[in-house]
Formats: sequence, structure tokens, C-alpha cells
Amino acid sequence: MTPPGAAPSPVVELEDDRIAAHGVRLFLKRDDLVHPDLPGNKWRKLRHNIAPARERGTLLTFGGAYSNHIRAAAAAGRLYGFATIGVIRGEEHLPLNDSLAHAQGMGMRLDYLDRAAYRRKHEPDVVAMLRERWGDFYLLPEGGSNARAVRGCAELGAELRGFDVVCCPCGTGGTLAGLAAGLAPGQRALGFAVLRGGFMDGEVERLQREAYGTRRGAWSVEHGFHFGGYARRTAALDAFADGFADRHGLVLERVYVAKMMAGIYALAARGRFPRGTRVAAVVTGPAGASDTGLSGPSGTVAPGKRASLP
Repeated sequence: MTPPGAAPSPVVELEDDRIAAHGVRLFLKRDDLVHPDLPGNKWRKLRHNIAPARERGTLLTFGGAYSNHIRAAAAAGRLYGFATIGVIRGEEHLPLNDSLAHAQGMGMRLDYLDRAAYRRKHEPDVVAMLRERWGDFYLLPEGGSNARAVRGCAELGAELRGFDVVCCPCGTGGTLAGLAAGLAPGQRALGFAVLRGGFMDGEVERLQREAYGTRRGAWSVEHGFHFGGYARRTAALDAFADGFADRHGLVLERVYVAKMMAGIYALAARGRFPRGTRVAAVVTGPAGASDTGLSGPSGTVAPGKRASLP
């Protein structure tokens, strides 16, 4: 199953002397180009959740007021013919912001939970209340990370054979859990946590056990590049992302992707990648709306060569 109009995302080599000076070759897996409404890991997480959503007729999921996951779930419902309900953290604010207006325009019905109830969103009494309000539905966790999402992201790993290290940003852990499971022996997955707290390792392992019954693949999480926590940014992160855009013509999404890329450059400078290492970085989403309303101009790509796997 492929979203209408989608093509396999390209892998391009990034030519940057700041990386080359450390003997590292860096490639970008442009998953942000998969589909305008279902970019990157959003499509991979949703892919195997579409069939059960269609069987139930309705998908209900959760997100913040600027959630790209909410937008993607609404688009999937429109494209594949099932109803969608988005349960939003916090109170309703009118007029709707661009993200929620887009989701509603795709046919999604919106509901709201105060922050105390939202923290308990997967507890049986809250789910029962939602079923009483909305009827039967297929429940998809916040961020789309469940066992089916992990298996979808494993297909991403299978597309990236031939690299030594494959990197991705981590918000809920589903992308890293699947990516690592899909890589070949000898490859390593490296996740960059965008939240503080050091809990991501446990979430990744929990999701792998939910999907496969055991831990899979060689993987680890870097916790030192959250730049203050989820959706927070610093002058250093902004300077890195602005400099990257100036050099390469690509505007990095700053909640997730810019933090991963800054981490890769920093680890290369520290000698964490042996000379000759081939690193692939998964660009999971485009610059634009995010869970916090941070936005930047749409990313464009400077002319470059599509890489054949090394």
C-alpha cells in the first residue's frame, strides 16, 4: 500500500566539509518527500494501521494542537475512506490554528481533553468515556506508535541496507524501534531523543517487545541533544539550522530533524564515528507546522546527486 502519488523516498549524499573533515560520509534519507499529506515516518507508522481502521470505520487518535500526526491521520482517513476523530490536548481555541483547520478540512471531527484527563488518555475509564461519546472506533496512540507502526518503520530499515549507522529523531520511540528491527546484522541504529527524561530507551524496547516479543537489532539513544526539551529550541540550535539552510538549501524541521542533525555533526566532531563510517540520517518530516506551532519556510533541496548505496 502506497499513498497516491508517492514515490520511494530518495537517498542523497550531503557534501559538507564539516563532516568530511572527520572522515564521515553523510547521506539523507528524504522521507519528508514521500507524500505532501503523509510525509515520512507518519506514513510508515500509519501504513499497517489503515486496514483495521477501515474495518472499524473510524479511527480515533490523540495529539497536541499543532500535531503533525493529527494532520496525517486526518489525511489518511480522507485518502482511504474511514472517519477520523482527533482528541486534542487542552481547551478548544477559536478560530482553529492552521493544523487543526487542515485536519478538520480533511473531515476529522475534533474533541478536547483537559490536560489532567489527557495524561490518562489510555486508561480504561477515559477510553470508555470516549466510546460512549463517539461510538466504536479503532484506537491509535498519540504519535501513532504501536506494534503495527513498528513493523511499518522496519520497512524503512530494509530500505537502508549498506550504511554503517542509521540515525533518526525520537519522540515516541516507534520509528527507532522499527528502524533498528529492519536493519541488517552489522548495522546500527542511533536515535536522538527530543525530550528530556532519559525514558526513551525503555519506550523503544517496550515497543519492540510489543511488536516482536523481544528486543531487536543493534540500537542506542543519544539523550544530549534535546536542546532544553520537547519543542524547545536554543540559540545554538537555531544557528545550526540556519547555517545548514544557507549551505544546503534545506530548511530543517526544528522540533525533531534539526536536533538529530546537530547531534550527528557534534558526534562526528567528537570522533564518535570511526573514519570511513557511512551514516544515513532519516529526514522524518518537512519544516512547517509542528506540535508547538514553531514553523519555518518550506524546505527546498539544492541540486544534488541521488546516492547509490555504498
